[in-house]
Amino acid sequence: MAQSTEQKLLSKIYGKGRGWAFSQKDFARLASRGATDIALHRLQAKGTIRRVMRGIYDYPRYSDLLETEMSPDIDQVAGAMARKFGWRIQPSGPAAQNLLGLSTQVPATYVYLSDGPDRSYDINGTTLTFKHTALKEAGFRYRESALIVQALKSRGADRIKPRTIAKIRKWLDPKLRERILTDTSTATGWVYAAVREICTEDGDG
Repeated sequence: MAQSTEQKLLSKIYGKGRGWAFSQKDFARLASRGATDIALHRLQAKGTIRRVMRGIYDYPRYSDLLETEMSPDIDQVAGAMARKFGWRIQPSGPAAQNLLGLSTQVPATYVYLSDGPDRSYDINGTTLTFKHTALKEAGFRYRESALIVQALKSRGADRIKPRTIAKIRKWLDPKLRERILTDTSTATGWVYAAVREICTEDGDG
């Protein structure tokens, strides 16, 4: 029996995992726009997915401790919007540091550099801002690459301490280390040296 549009969408959503944000465009290969819109509305009505803002949804993360849904993942929302509108984006340095856990201060505004127009959105009290700029390092294949490079550059060469390397190494999925090392090979010398240390040292002993 052929899968319904709702089942097709759920299969992709569950495959991406909790926290994933998306728009209708992310399902363009699975069904027509009309069928997708109907399925998204049904899934929202059931509480399976959540409408974050106009045209953007997420598969909510859940806090067992607080017994409630967690706020949307701003980086995921930014990525969903970039895919929807065809923008290339990069997190600004401060945003990247926060996403990697290098900064404990939760920013009220997340700024992303973009080759699209200047835009600002309110996401549950947090401001998501896109600033138009010429992206010098937009050729990374993996979003993890952009996050790491921007965070390191924002922190500065003199502030890259062993604990900084250790934090990023812990954040990065070990399965991605070789890919990130290759992906960032064109980064500035000292930045790439730090990436190489992150990706080639075990750090477990």
